[in-house]
Amino acid sequence: MKRYVSLVLISAFISISFAQRPTKQNSSEIYESLRKLNFLGSVLYVAAHPDDENTRLISYFSNHVKARTAYLSMTRGDGGQNLIGPELRELLGVIRTQELLAARRIDGGAQFFTRANDFGYSKHPDETLALWNKDEVLKDVVSVIRKFKPDIIINRFDHKSAGRTHGHHTSSAMLSIEAFDLANNEKFESHYGELWQPKRLFFNTHWWFYGSREKFEETDKSKMLKFDTGVYYPSIGLSNNEVASIASSQHLCQGFGRLTTRGSEDEYIEFLKGDQPSSQNNAFEGIDTSWTRIKDGQAIGKILIDVEKNFNFRNPSVHVPQFLEAYRLIEQLEDAHWKEIKRKEIKEIIAASLGLYVEVSASNNYANPGGKTEIHIEALNRSDKDVTLISASYNGNSFSMNQPLTNNKKYTSKQTITIDPNKGLTAPYWLLEKGSLGMYKVKNTSIIGAPETPPLNMKFLMEVNGAQMVINKPIVRRFSKPDKGELYEPFQIVSKVTTSIAEKVIIFADSKPKEVVVRIRANAENVTGKISLNHPEGWKVSPAFFPVKSLQKGSETSVTFRVTPSTSQSEGKLMPVVNIAGKEYDRELIEINYDHIPKQSVLLPSEAKVVRLNIEKKGQRVAYIQG
Repeated sequence: MKRYVSLVLISAFISISFAQRPTKQNSSEIYESLRKLNFLGSVLYVAAHPDDENTRLISYFSNHVKARTAYLSMTRGDGGQNLIGPELRELLGVIRTQELLAARRIDGGAQFFTRANDFGYSKHPDETLALWNKDEVLKDVVSVIRKFKPDIIINRFDHKSAGRTHGHHTSSAMLSIEAFDLANNEKFESHYGELWQPKRLFFNTHWWFYGSREKFEETDKSKMLKFDTGVYYPSIGLSNNEVASIASSQHLCQGFGRLTTRGSEDEYIEFLKGDQPSSQNNAFEGIDTSWTRIKDGQAIGKILIDVEKNFNFRNPSVHVPQFLEAYRLIEQLEDAHWKEIKRKEIKEIIAASLGLYVEVSASNNYANPGGKTEIHIEALNRSDKDVTLISASYNGNSFSMNQPLTNNKKYTSKQTITIDPNKGLTAPYWLLEKGSLGMYKVKNTSIIGAPETPPLNMKFLMEVNGAQMVINKPIVRRFSKPDKGELYEPFQIVSKVTTSIAEKVIIFADSKPKEVVVRIRANAENVTGKISLNHPEGWKVSPAFFPVKSLQKGSETSVTFRVTPSTSQSEGKLMPVVNIAGKEYDRELIEINYDHIPKQSVLLPSEAKVVRLNIEKKGQRVAYIQG
């Protein structure tokens, strides 16, 4: 099951197994994207872990209300279980990150994280916030708020539940409460973003917080808003709670696969802070969510509302001239926040209305910084509008094309690009530095909050009916298998060579040496250098190094070191290091490949723990009594 659409689409459910597959919107989907384009309001949902989010509310606000909706998860769920494979801790966090993104592709939301590490169950928020480093996580939360600029924030958990539930849960609500005010405090420094004041803050309450349905029925609901999240979407033939069930079922490693549900289903949010609405079913009451919200937006709204009222489902391309005029006006907006958002949305609508298909596929699924890779470009216009592919570019690699794209005539081009030598590796960015029990370490503060490392994008300069626009497309690997059909994988930037030790913990019961096998994998052509094995003080390794000669890309070999422990009890780490032309490589490449998420290439320190013990053994037999 392997990748974002403005509305939940029936095609997304059919092809969810191909997460990198390009989105191809039909007329109904273009129409729903247009409705979303005409709504200028945002909701941020806040909780602690992947699978804590209420997908019914996220889908409701995204697909029924048409608001920009996002989920901020404090952690990536590293401390959870894994029902589908052996990955735990950091690797489990990678899986759960991708499962959240899979859920968002279905319910239409966006996804954010903080640097907090899920260290396991916590009895109290005091313990949680101490291990997380409260000040730093709070800075992450404020940064996300300043960047996303939500009108409404909804907490999944009760901020007053300290000591009665998971400390992570309570902490997420406490941080949200504090960040609600700090986001507009100029004295509070964040990683990025401008000052922003959300309009109102809610708690997504439920009868289980009261102990029983009866107690909840009796409680005062004067500060609560109620929504029927079972609304039906005729354009996709699904109810909102069906969409939500499919989204939450992406959390497969946590055993969340479930039956879909239909019919009326009430959700409640309780007002906590800000401007309390008088309506009991409209969270955006009193907030202007039309184009008049921004300066010079009225003219844009006039064009797009007219298209929405008279939308041509048989041939959406007839609206391209109006979309282009709206695009021109959006480019002139002074409001940088909404300009960026609406520019992206309308370009996607224009491309979809043209039936425009643009794809860039690499010949391999990975390359190295400074390396070269062959790419295949495909472009197709499926409308009678005048479309020209002017050029394609990536990091100084620019290809002039000036190719008219006539109706339904495919254009293809093979090119070779050089990967930016300063480009960082595309492995999960939060794992590139060694963190602590409660916090990940991220050097590049501008990326904090992002769900994953950004992909490599190629820029395509297009001209449509005389108007120019740039369309970004991620570089992917597209291929097929006889038993699977067409498949897509992310294109990754990895180090030239990686190593691994199969045994992650090696115990020495006495002073006798052991053989340690180190596997070497070449991720570039003609890998030549030498490999050594760093070891703790007092330990010995022989030989000092092995030569590595002309390993070809994709090939593997192994070497065996003889490791002699210290004479006394001690412990430490063995760390293989490959030296190529003076540069050292000390990472292990771990690939995670499940059907419901994109293939992941994770780079972790290549190491094994070694322990020298003085174990005195007496006797030869061990008895076991079944009990």
